[in-house]
Amino acid sequence: MEKLVSLTIDGIQVTVPAGTLIVNAAKKIGIDIPVFCYHPKMEPVGMCRQCLVEVGRTVIDRATGQPVLEDDGQPKIQFGAKLETACTTPVSEGMVVIGTSEKAAKGRKDILEFLLTSHPLDCPICDKGGECPLQNLTLRYGPGQSRFNYDEKMHLAKHYPLGELIYLDRERCIQCGRCVRFQACIVDDPVIGFYSRGRSTQIITNSEPGFDSYFSGNTTDICPVGALTTADFRFQARPWELCSTASICTHCPVGCNLTINLRREASANGDLVIKRILPRQNEGVNEIWICDKGRFGYHFTESKQRITQPLVRREGELEAIGWDEVLSYVAENFIHAGKKLLSLGSGRLSNEDLFNLKELSDGLGGKSALYTHMGGGDLVSQVGVGAGTNLSELGKDSVILVVASDLEEEAPLWWLRVKQATERGATLIVANPRQTRLDRYTHQVVRYPYGSETATILAMINSLSAKQNFPKAPKFQSGGEAIRTAAETLTGAVNLIVFYGSEGMGLDASQALAQACTNLLIVTNHTHKVNNGLIPVWPRANDQAAWEMGYTPITDLKDVLQKHEAIYIVAADPVGDDPSLTDAFKQAEFVVVQDLFLTETAILADVVLPAQPFTERDGTLTSGERRVQRFYPAMLNYDHKPDYAITAAIGKLAGLLLEEAPLLIFNRIAEKIPAFKGLSYKQLAQVGEQWPIIGRDDLYYGGSSYENAQGLGMHLSLPTQVPPLAWPQAPALNLPEGSLLAVPITLLYDRGQTIHQSQLLHQRTPPAHIAVHPDIAQQFNIPDGTSVKFTVDGVLVETILHSSEQVPLGVALVPRSLGMPISAPVVIELQVMSEVKA
Repeated sequence: MEKLVSLTIDGIQVTVPAGTLIVNAAKKIGIDIPVFCYHPKMEPVGMCRQCLVEVGRTVIDRATGQPVLEDDGQPKIQFGAKLETACTTPVSEGMVVIGTSEKAAKGRKDILEFLLTSHPLDCPICDKGGECPLQNLTLRYGPGQSRFNYDEKMHLAKHYPLGELIYLDRERCIQCGRCVRFQACIVDDPVIGFYSRGRSTQIITNSEPGFDSYFSGNTTDICPVGALTTADFRFQARPWELCSTASICTHCPVGCNLTINLRREASANGDLVIKRILPRQNEGVNEIWICDKGRFGYHFTESKQRITQPLVRREGELEAIGWDEVLSYVAENFIHAGKKLLSLGSGRLSNEDLFNLKELSDGLGGKSALYTHMGGGDLVSQVGVGAGTNLSELGKDSVILVVASDLEEEAPLWWLRVKQATERGATLIVANPRQTRLDRYTHQVVRYPYGSETATILAMINSLSAKQNFPKAPKFQSGGEAIRTAAETLTGAVNLIVFYGSEGMGLDASQALAQACTNLLIVTNHTHKVNNGLIPVWPRANDQAAWEMGYTPITDLKDVLQKHEAIYIVAADPVGDDPSLTDAFKQAEFVVVQDLFLTETAILADVVLPAQPFTERDGTLTSGERRVQRFYPAMLNYDHKPDYAITAAIGKLAGLLLEEAPLLIFNRIAEKIPAFKGLSYKQLAQVGEQWPIIGRDDLYYGGSSYENAQGLGMHLSLPTQVPPLAWPQAPALNLPEGSLLAVPITLLYDRGQTIHQSQLLHQRTPPAHIAVHPDIAQQFNIPDGTSVKFTVDGVLVETILHSSEQVPLGVALVPRSLGMPISAPVVIELQVMSEVKA
């Protein structure tokens, strides 16, 4: 049982666990002790000395080991001669802490005066003005005037780019070290650091490109002054001018909680304009962090390339048309198609969008399909994680298995939380054909050739069957020593979380892998328990919701297109992902595309309908952890309609009753979809106490991340019964001699529609390329950087070849969404185009 300690802080008694730091104990009872260098998510260093307090401790009789008592029977308290730092001092029984004394106030004043000796007088123009801890604490504790001359201040470079995303004002930096420690300790990306000494100390970047980290934007949140700013916010607004809206990130299946800051601007005719994205605290999802894709990727919503009005094809050209006319035209064709209507939606849609889309298709007798390259969502609905699951609670006795996924690229916050779990004592097993950055925290690594993902997991089950009488996967061996060791570790775990992805796989292979992982969880009895279950690393934010609602993916889209008279594509771009589909879409009878941009698929459509991005509408999303969360509109746009409203309008004209308000749609979801039963917008809005306390008046404590007052979300329910075992097929990939197996992988930054429109991230997006092992490049006599070409399904692909020691032999890694049509492993033959380096 945890030992508790009682003490008194500024006359208020508090009881906290032993080892708690004074600054955190004070926070528990609403007492703010000012800090600069300390952050509750990082280990203390005691650098700034701003948190000085008087500390009195109980006098202990050395002979008896008991407290010495005063005449009144109370323990005798002895105060030290010097002030102590509250951020590095743990509490002790009977301790008395005073932070409001003249002595403490003078100590804080002296520290502030020292910090201000070289701080510029930038408050009127500083980006941090209005939410600056240094400014606030100076007004509260600081001197009324300075004893130092302005000319004696240090004058250093201002607005110095650490990279294209983050700028540093070297004069403003107070060397608290928060940014350096965040990068080194929290995300293990030590790409910035201190340089020089004394008054010349500066923050520098030591990476190329500068500040090369997926989490760099978080340093601007925790910077206690205006030294670090993001490229898209500096000199753009003052904090007190901003209003805020709660939202959810739509770029990956994690579901990070966001706050959107907005301001009305004359340049936008008085309309609201998004000025920045900040994290919103949810300790069960993203804590107080977000990745740079989530922070900077929102710019697609304000792109000038967005479709502004409905378009219809007349005499071969797309022309503008009114909403009433186009909706009637679409409804008429959908009614005519009837059973031959195919609705193809993606995980970019909200729960409400997906539900209405399926209701429309079902109501007309058509088919609803999920556009994805990854399977297994039906199994996640049965053995996914459930209510109460929190990755932050994983530690000793917990095991995490990550198979066929590069978490850092596909879901950065899951990568971060898995890393932190290992630091708390959790055992990490990574199964992947190649090395990823997650390997540095793993306890066991299982390597297998691409195409053997399912066989590897089934071999783990077989390695246990002899010893523990588990059911055995037919036709599979037990594997080598690494597999047997990993299997024994898994079965001995109190908690087991299995992340599975789609690296190097298509739809069928990933479905088989999901089934193998499901079997593993079942036979080791790790289902339907808190902090146990299957988590899919989906390519899109809301894929899981589509599976929960009964959507099924399509294996051969070309064949399916020929069997339907009307195709309704919502938030998907099949032709852009696979140009070999071009002719099939050209030959389709009637195609409607509903999207934000005139995609490659939309260019071929008969009707194009403009939709709204997540910033302009509300709804809910279901994360890969099956947590349903609500997002809210940041601004209103009456020229566009949300997807659920467009679908409802078409349904109404087709004689169907579809709800047009998200609240009413969600109520229908809760009535009709078993996993959503009992959920409501009111439940999703529930909040509870979270630690650390963030986003209140004391910005110096946790940074500028926002408090969560809009809801922490709710997990979907699981069926009461565990599904029966089913043994999937795991076909081997046959590689002809002299050829390469091209396998798809995922990169965080790509050319997808919702990221490539954010020009700020273009420098982080690599050009189209494939990667091979240096031995393969030498075998084919292709130097690094050479232009090469190959053919896939009749489509000629021209790209650049790079070599890397991390690529397995016989394999070419092909990043998805960079313009190369590879969504599943395929054999290719490389041909050199030129010897000119890229």
